[in-house]
Amino acid sequence: MERYSLLQRLLHWIIALMVFGLLAVGLTFMALEDEGMKSVFGEEITATLFKVHMTFGILLLVLMIVRIVLRFMQPTPAYNPPLVGIEALIGKGIHLLLYILLIGLPIGGWLATSAENMPVQFFNMTLPSLLAPNPELAHTLFEFHGLGGVAVLLLVLVHIAAALKHWLIMKDKMMNRISLP
Repeated sequence: MERYSLLQRLLHWIIALMVFGLLAVGLTFMALEDEGMKSVFGEEITATLFKVHMTFGILLLVLMIVRIVLRFMQPTPAYNPPLVGIEALIGKGIHLLLYILLIGLPIGGWLATSAENMPVQFFNMTLPSLLAPNPELAHTLFEFHGLGGVAVLLLVLVHIAAALKHWLIMKDKMMNRISLP
């Protein structure tokens, strides 16, 4: 098998687009904080951005679970040419960390929002709170959530750099494994 299944490839690219959007909104929240967001965008747009961020975060969690299930159900295509040594170790490590963070960040955001005693919204539904209100814990969880977002950004940049190296410099067939069509 030379490529991931079409469903796996679609999930990869849908998740990638979602991660870019979530990072853009999340890092803006992190940089400006709540009052800065309201000052720049107004209360209504800030509330909408927060709701969209929560909705797509929960959707990311669901899609990542589907992606992991598919990864266990379907074989992973071999690298061609094979990755060896430190390159293989770094590649596997980055993928593992991305999977952990892309599962953990939505859960952490849900926990932080619950501890802040704010509704956890998924589209127009309110999901159950996972924690009792606790402002100090909420603050700490939101800080870790933001740091996790920065970690995802750094890992994504390394992932993209590696993909570009294989595609444009090495011109091997590594990108065929995950590319669309």
